[in-house]
Amino acid sequence: MVIRSFPEPDIPLELLAQVRDLQREAWPGHSFPAPDGGGPSHDPALAPRSMILLDGDTVVAALDILSKPLTHAGHRFRAAGLSTVVTRKAARGRGHGRHLVTAAHEAIADAGFDLALFTCDRPLQGFYESAGWSMIPGAVLVGGTPQAPFPSDQPGFDKVTMGDFLSSEGRARRLSFHHARIGLHPGEIDRLW
Repeated sequence: MVIRSFPEPDIPLELLAQVRDLQREAWPGHSFPAPDGGGPSHDPALAPRSMILLDGDTVVAALDILSKPLTHAGHRFRAAGLSTVVTRKAARGRGHGRHLVTAAHEAIADAGFDLALFTCDRPLQGFYESAGWSMIPGAVLVGGTPQAPFPSDQPGFDKVTMGDFLSSEGRARRLSFHHARIGLHPGEIDRLW
């Protein structure tokens, strides 16, 4: 198994086609762009970077890392987060997803981000904790835009906010994120990463 990483526009077409198939398998109601010119699945302003776990030429798992500046409690941070984490259905339960999510944690830390934040469905909290992430107590990510907010605690959602504080500045301000509404506002395409 090998992990390859690409800016979203540079993913080889044969790998992107497999990633899109896995995403459609995991989220059948969601519309993902066609791999052959259908456009990006993420807002280019979020500098999407894809990490793909390969077994030979077969995509076993994939995820995207999105990033943007974040201002919270009067301080500015370089923030990143995970999006569209998926493992091939036939390969689940073998640690492949955990391996990739752990590698993403390391990649985000190595890239010099101050912090990483993302939401997951509550039942997946233990999975992400096993890959090095922590639940941020009481934190709510507010996605969308300031004019059209998309909060992670809206009715019908059962999300928790996961993350890590990576720089000295991030660690020094960690408690300001606990039990806070965090204005992530990634835009209309990636309403909540």
